[in-house]
Parts: sequence; C-alpha cells; structure tokens
Amino acid sequence: MKTTTYLIVLLALSLSLTQCGDKSSGKTYKADVIVYGGTSAAVTTAVQVTRMGRSVIIVSPDIHLGGMTSSGLGFTDTGNKEVIGGLAREFYQLVYDHYQKPESWTWQKRSEYGNRGQGNPAIDGEKRTQWIFEPHVAEEAFETMIRQNNITVLRDEWLDRENRVVMKKGKIVSMRTLSGKLFRGKIFIDATYEGDLMSSAGVTYHVGREANSVYNETWNGVQKGAYHHGHWFKDNIDPYRVPGDPSSGLLPRISSEDPGENGTGDKKVQAYCYRLCLTQHPENRVPITKPVGYDSTQYELLVRVADTRWDEFFGKYDPIPNLKTDVNNHGPFSYDNIGMNYDYPEASYERRKEIIAEHQLYQKGLLYFMATDLRLPEWVRETMNSWGYSRDEFADNGYWPYNIYVREARRMVGEYVMTENDVLVKRPVPHPVGMGSYTMDSHNVQRYVTPEGYVQNEGDIGVRAPKPYQIDLGSIIPKRDECSNLLVPVAVSSSHIAFGSIRMEPVFMILGQSAGTVASMALGKRKNIHDLTYEEIRERLLTDGQILDY
Repeated sequence: MKTTTYLIVLLALSLSLTQCGDKSSGKTYKADVIVYGGTSAAVTTAVQVTRMGRSVIIVSPDIHLGGMTSSGLGFTDTGNKEVIGGLAREFYQLVYDHYQKPESWTWQKRSEYGNRGQGNPAIDGEKRTQWIFEPHVAEEAFETMIRQNNITVLRDEWLDRENRVVMKKGKIVSMRTLSGKLFRGKIFIDATYEGDLMSSAGVTYHVGREANSVYNETWNGVQKGAYHHGHWFKDNIDPYRVPGDPSSGLLPRISSEDPGENGTGDKKVQAYCYRLCLTQHPENRVPITKPVGYDSTQYELLVRVADTRWDEFFGKYDPIPNLKTDVNNHGPFSYDNIGMNYDYPEASYERRKEIIAEHQLYQKGLLYFMATDLRLPEWVRETMNSWGYSRDEFADNGYWPYNIYVREARRMVGEYVMTENDVLVKRPVPHPVGMGSYTMDSHNVQRYVTPEGYVQNEGDIGVRAPKPYQIDLGSIIPKRDECSNLLVPVAVSSSHIAFGSIRMEPVFMILGQSAGTVASMALGKRKNIHDLTYEEIRERLLTDGQILDY
C-alpha cells in the first residue's frame, strides 16, 4: 500500500515538474505533418493525413475548430453540390445525421423548417447530406472527425511571427508558438485564413486587388459602376455632415480618397463582418443591448438611407434550423464594415485585436441603433427588437461568433495562379485537385464620394461561373525555390477576383483533403511535394472520393 502511494506521489510530482518545464522552457512536439490553423481545411487536412497512415498535429490559434463554418456561416455558399466530395461531403453527412434525431429539433419541429438552401435543397435525403445548420452543430461535426481519427489538437497556440520559422535549404524545419512550444515536422500545412505561416516562411504572396493587366482579367481591380448584387446606393445621398456643405466634413465611414480608375490595382481588401446567429424564439433569445463605447453618430448615413428605402436591409436573414438565422450583409449600409480592414492581413496580433474590436463595436452598435433610434421607421425598430442573440450559440463568448469573417487576406503566389480565366473556363487547368462552382463574389471594398457629390460603394462584384471549374495543384503549392515542404489550402495562389469564388468553405475542405493527400504521398515516397507525378496524386484523390471532373 505504501509503495503504491509512493509511486502515485512520485508520478504526480513528475507530471508537475514536466508541466512547469513546459511553461518555462517550452516543449518540443514532433509529427510527420504539422497543420497550423483551426479552420475547416485544417480538420480535413489532418483527417486525410491520419487516414493515410501518417502522424499529424493540429496547432490551432483558435479554441473552437471549424473557422467560419462553425462561426455563424450556417447558410452555406455551396454552388453546385455535385462537385463537393470526399471529406467535405462526409462533414455534411455528419450534419445530416445530427438533424435526423428528433431531439436535435429543440425550438421548432423538423416539419416546420422546410428545405430552403442556396439554390438547392438544404437537406438532400437521397445523398444523406444537409447543407444548412446551426454553428454548434458544425463544431460538433468537426470534433467528431477529430475524435474518430484520434488527432492531436493543441488549441490557443499562436505562431511566433516575430521570430519567424526555422528554414534550412528551402524547407521549414520547425515553428514556434508564443507559448514557447516548438513544433518539428517533415511537412507543414498553413490552413489559416491569413496565411501567417506561409508569410513567415518567406513565401511570396499578394494583398489586395491586382490590376486587370496582370493576369489578363476583366473583373479584377477597381470596379466603379459594377453593381452586381445591389449593395450600392440607388438614391442620391449627401455624404456631408451638413448636407450640401463640403466644408462640414464627411459623415463617418466615408473615405475622402479617390477610389482609383477602373481596372487598376490597390492594396485594399473586401469588407469583413460577423455572421451573426440571431433568433426570434422568446425562450432562446438574448436581448440586444447597448455596447460599451457606443456612438450613434457612426450610423448617420443609415438615417439618410432610411429616408429613401429600407426593404433591402432586412432581405438577408437566412433561416437555419431551430428558428435561427445566419445574418449577412445586405444593402448599401449594413453589417459589412467597409474600408476598416485594409491593414488586417499583415497586421500584428495586437493590431488585429484592435481591428476585430472595432468591427465588433460597429456591428453591435448597428444592431442597437436599429432597435432604438427614433429617427428610423417604427417598423424597423419593432422588427429589430423581435430579434436577439441565440442563447445556445457561442455561450462562452457572450453569444458572439468566435471568428470574424476574413473574406480575404494574404494570397500566395505559387506554382500556379488561379485567375478568372480558370473560373470562367476560358483555359484548361492542367492538374486539378478539386473543383469550385460559386460565383466570383467580392464584397464592397470602399465607400467614396462621386464626382457629382454623392456617396457610393465600390467593389461589390458577382460574376457567375458558367459551370463547375477545376482548381490546380499548383495553387496550393509554393514555388519550388521558395519552400519545398509547405502546402497552403486556404490562402491559395489566386487573383483577387478568382479567390472570390474559391473562398467558399466547402472548397477549403476539399483543398485541405488534397493538401493532406499530397503531404502523405510525398512522405510515403520520400519525395519533395513538387516531385510527385500528377497522375499518382490524381489516382489517390479519386480513390478517396474527390471530384476532379464534371
């Protein structure tokens, strides 16, 4: 008995000392593949690596896995669902399985929900997939994939960007996180929206919009007058604090800069927002309250919009199960915080926190403004007051989504650059590793004053792909002479406008699986990722359910 007690105490002391050592000097973790990121692509990459018999560790700056898929983007932008296969389809099948359980319908009956999706049914009983879902259901599905494949995940671990990563002969040897942990791997995957690991490894990337002349495109660069989605000012609205008096200064959130000539490039990125999960169910509704730092003057432009039209603002409350909604931007002045994110892609963590906080205040303040400001129509205030945060979503984060919608940040310049010519099927893609189909979609980039003296938005583009298109292997691989053991399935090599279609969450899952496949095959054959033949990659992708032709 004494011996047993002694051993237990000794073991506890040993563990304590080990933990203390981890905190003071850091600990080294090793795996065949190190995946950095907490996105949906990070999960599918790791699952594929595991299924191909290789060790993998996910190093996630996020505590909650899934990126935007589990952070409010429940009304999925899928495009043509027939080209979504492999692990991506497995995810949507897990969602389907969840909603087949009667106990999953907490706040409404299954029969009451209907079957509305993005141009297709939300629920496909024949193929056992469901494309529309609640945020916590998506997170549970990702955690199921992690658990079933016994994948190691270290959460709240942030890449040490100041000290970069250790490189040797064009390969990443190791990366360190801010907590002091060191990660060594044979192949690394950057599965972040921002492309932080890619950047720290010295890989070439681009931020902003290229000029049309760079890749022989039509819809890149500045696009004044390209009103594709309706998120523009359809009435002549005065931009000045005192109407008609430029000397009084511009209203908040209107730029005084010249927007540039059509087709020219810039360093600006499309607007971000949070995809809120609101509800009207009284038992699940958390009231909208006044946020700390609220400033009603930030929404003066909205009052002027209200004097002309209001119907379109409430047109984007898309229904998800259990009487909730996935809230997105809609109209000329809405949830998109236009022009306030330009420095986010390359900003420090501290600066990103400031940008995120400003976006939260803007969006929370906008909700409160619509619910309370007497200058808005009464029906607008009544409608807004009928909504509230969902009590059973993001409960550990004040009912607020975990991730801001980083629609675009850095984009790698890799072995192959996807452009609108690929999305519009104007040229053949030599080595497809996945497919996309969604419209080339860019949200507004800037809000400016026209030569006539009125406020206007610019950058909102929506150009439909004529049919599903192929995505090239080279778009997830850096140039050979820059890094030979890194794959990038999210911040892919693409022009701004092509990324507007590629950037959909199902596509990120698809490309994550393909990245995991390439990494595992390279390890198995003891080759660099650039030296694999496309034929052998293609064969394995098809075996594992990826769809490469349509």
